[in-house]
Amino acid sequence: MLRLDGATVRFGERAALDAVDLEVADHEIVCVLGPSGSGKSTLLRAVAGLQALDRGRVLLGGADQDGVPVHRRGVGLMFQDHQLFPQRDVGGNVAFGLRMRGAGRAEQTGRVAELLDLVGLPGAERRSVAALSGGEQQRVALARALAPRPRLLMLDEPLGQLDRGLRERLVVELRQLFGRLGTTVLAVTHDQGEAFALADRVVVMRDGRIAQSGAPVEVWSRPASEFVARFLGFDNVVAARVSGTVADTVWGKVPVPADAPQGERRLLVRPGGVRIEAGGLSCRVESRTFRGSHVAVRLRPAEGPTLEAELPLREVPAEGAEVGVAFRAEDVVVLGDDTPWRVR
Repeated sequence: MLRLDGATVRFGERAALDAVDLEVADHEIVCVLGPSGSGKSTLLRAVAGLQALDRGRVLLGGADQDGVPVHRRGVGLMFQDHQLFPQRDVGGNVAFGLRMRGAGRAEQTGRVAELLDLVGLPGAERRSVAALSGGEQQRVALARALAPRPRLLMLDEPLGQLDRGLRERLVVELRQLFGRLGTTVLAVTHDQGEAFALADRVVVMRDGRIAQSGAPVEVWSRPASEFVARFLGFDNVVAARVSGTVADTVWGKVPVPADAPQGERRLLVRPGGVRIEAGGLSCRVESRTFRGSHVAVRLRPAEGPTLEAELPLREVPAEGAEVGVAFRAEDVVVLGDDTPWRVR
């Protein structure tokens, strides 16, 4: 459906996109994550035709989009600020793209009713957009983007202005809706939970390049580099010398998977792999934070950085307690470098 070949966008000396290669398959939902300035929004704008490439190509359905204007690319766009027309009612907003395409009144009426039903707003055609809640406005914006049956739907921080509870509900509904419609989606977001819940594939960007791409469970469980690990919120990272199935670290000897890369490396211990065990690495419990199904516990060893552990409620030691710590090999990741990925 979509292919980027060496897509490059420069603003002065800075490359906002740096020779990015990326493919999105038919019916696939791809979410692009990254810190501010990583190039994710520039990527979306380049695909839409809102930002010209300095080098490289954007292809949709195999056709080069060089010189093709936005309205002829057959893509749908939805932004976090909704950008609804305040002078039009809900039905008028949803029908806008259909009218621009020259659809007849009967087609407009039927398609609007169909989409409002799909997004959970049946019969809302005559409602004023000003009277809608934030979540309802988001649904109208989605219906408007879907109305012309775009071959690719692009979402820019689609749920960014909504409160967390509403975002969590809507992201589940969006994934179900896109699955029913067979929609191909390219979305950018800063919200990791939103991306991992919505996507078939997650792409993490850094400095205009792709740092990692993969299924959500793959990226979450096996970050490719220290940058990706820390971006995802993992702080248990130290230098290590890996030999066989053991790594020498400032935390002592840490078991690693049998197929781990060898030599001087950086090591991630996922918080779920830090466990309390008598006779292990001596640590003092600095703090405990309740996280619903588990407790995040910060542990201070005699040497090296603090450790974060995820422990069940029944296993949480008291603050200030001295405990022993051991590590599970299946939750240890030997990290690679930050070489950009060529994604297929």
